Amino acid sequence: MPTAVQSEQSVQSPPLSAIAKRWAPYASVVVATAGLAAYVVREVLKRCGHPAVPLDDAFIHFQYARRLAGGHFFSYVEGEGYSSGATSLLWPTLLAPLYLIGLRDLTIIWAAWGLGFLALGALAVETYRLAAPLAGRVVSIGAGAMVLCFGGYVWCAASGMEVVPLAWVLAFALRQCIEWGESPENERTPPRRRLLLVISLVAPLLRPEGMLASLLIFATLAFFPAASQANSPQSSVWRRRAPALLALVGPLVLPLLNLALTGHAASSTTMVKWLPGNPYYGQGWALVAAVQENARIFFETLLDGKEWSAIYVPSGAKPYAIAGLLAIPVAGALRGRLLRAGLVLVMAISILVPCTYLTFLWNRLRYLWPFAFAWFIGLSCLGYCVGELLASIRPQLRAVGAVVSLAFAGALASHLGWTIDDVVGSASAIDRQQVALARWADATLPPEARIGVNDTGAIGYLSNRRTFDVVGLTTPGEARYWVAGAGSRFEHYERLGRASLDRLPTHFIVYRHWMACDAVLGDELHAETVTDQTILGGTTMTAFSARYDLLGSGDAPSATPQGKLIDELDVADLESEALHDYEIGVTRESDNQALSYDLDDRIIADGARVGRLVDQFTLQRGRRGAAFVVARLVADVPTDVEVHAGTAVVATLHLVEGGWSERRFDLPGDSGEETIALSLRAREGGRFGSAHYWLYEK
Repeated sequence: MPTAVQSEQSVQSPPLSAIAKRWAPYASVVVATAGLAAYVVREVLKRCGHPAVPLDDAFIHFQYARRLAGGHFFSYVEGEGYSSGATSLLWPTLLAPLYLIGLRDLTIIWAAWGLGFLALGALAVETYRLAAPLAGRVVSIGAGAMVLCFGGYVWCAASGMEVVPLAWVLAFALRQCIEWGESPENERTPPRRRLLLVISLVAPLLRPEGMLASLLIFATLAFFPAASQANSPQSSVWRRRAPALLALVGPLVLPLLNLALTGHAASSTTMVKWLPGNPYYGQGWALVAAVQENARIFFETLLDGKEWSAIYVPSGAKPYAIAGLLAIPVAGALRGRLLRAGLVLVMAISILVPCTYLTFLWNRLRYLWPFAFAWFIGLSCLGYCVGELLASIRPQLRAVGAVVSLAFAGALASHLGWTIDDVVGSASAIDRQQVALARWADATLPPEARIGVNDTGAIGYLSNRRTFDVVGLTTPGEARYWVAGAGSRFEHYERLGRASLDRLPTHFIVYRHWMACDAVLGDELHAETVTDQTILGGTTMTAFSARYDLLGSGDAPSATPQGKLIDELDVADLESEALHDYEIGVTRESDNQALSYDLDDRIIADGARVGRLVDQFTLQRGRRGAAFVVARLVADVPTDVEVHAGTAVVATLHLVEGGWSERRFDLPGDSGEETIALSLRAREGGRFGSAHYWLYEK
């Protein structure tokens, strides 16, 4: 007769065995993911001696997490308010409690690693679940294996960034949408709908691309309404579809927050990185051409394992990838899963969304990889289709489908060694440059120093000094000047300096060629050079003292004219250009430069736009008499420039080679118009640069 203890054990054992049975299928994924994570982390620790990440951007999240832990809502710098530079609101929020309990300095990287590799394992499971109804359970094991074998995901899991968690959220949202649509109407219950709506809210907060999940959920709930409530079986279909609108709330949260706290809906990251918002690429055919070029690079280069994708993707992969994409609807038709196939195909094609980014190729292609899991499902579908084709000849050959799927995983795994070497090498490079400079600044610079940076992550997080992000990701108001070019930044610093030099950095730690504004760089104080790397923005990053003696040096002509100043156009000064209807035309940010030349025995620094064929603008002359203009121009070779006032040619200016040329020309007599439209045109295919125009009354 069983004892009471035995009876209690017999009662408890079924639940335990049920739990074990439920989780047993995930054991292989847990072991594989943990082993992969352990190996990558061990190699990083072996090289660096402490936790390190291969992207400086990860430290931006760490800084936001530290500020959140200190009670500051997405403020990046002590004493400053809200910054819209957090690409993810959710990722720093997840890290903040871990910082609060003691994971500080570089030890917070352990938390980022843990969450990143946890998401990697979860993504493998979700990919298998999405693929199984399309390709069969056995074949779909290869889809999950491809996730774990793909270097892009392993690299991003080790990067400290939110890329792999976003991929998991997209995959989870996709599966929930599919299962909702595939379910009978009576199984579309309010609890399941609430889950979808929660996902639609959370996904855009993880990264902006998460709004794709919100849009999928909106479409799913709109096309497949929930079941009628028991107490109102005749409830309107439109009433049951109305909750779909709630799925659109998530994408609005961040823009509305930015609008309320900064006055504009776009985040600073959007201003810097998105082509449609760029003044040089964001309009008309220039935008179309830029996006088309990125798409061409994706299909002809990245998909084929060349150049930027070579460390992740086997060479010659393009035909298989395209075939996998086409196999998704075929598998869906064969297995009667057209909805699943259609939505997976939508997710796969969404990998083209980053083609609208100026930063399309940056950071080891991290903007592309959140969508890669859908392509792996396609490759498994290709394996399934091959197996079914062969099975029509001999049923035993159906097993070839699983072999093909696993072979794709093996091909990806063959590049894992390169990927891990790159993770380790890149983490070491960041550690020896940005982290080392942050440590130097913490030990050397005075506590009240404010550091101008173009890589704001590690220096902002580890220097314990206030930072001034010249790129504008984390310093409000700077993004538009970075995007415009170095000349506009110089002009902007002049405006800030006139208000108060306290608003400007006391030091700079920058890549000199990125900063491209030597007029504000003083003495070199320290530098870190790393040659064995491919992730950094430059071989050498240098710390400078700031100098501002050249600010305003170009405010007036070198020789004061005899006349009264009526109006002034300061080219490259965005505010001045807007006031004078200055047309930038077809140009690029590299043509917007901060130039310094000797003129009449003194140095004059001025922002300028170079490579100009035409300058068109207006000046406010008022209802006055005779007037003249002094123009500060520059040319690489001797160039003649015609000046047009309306349709009349009023002067021809000869520019010498190199240095400033300040030239005067008279305007026609008083026309009775308060505004005069001017254009300067280079003769015979020449080009010139313009920096300043002053209008004087004689």
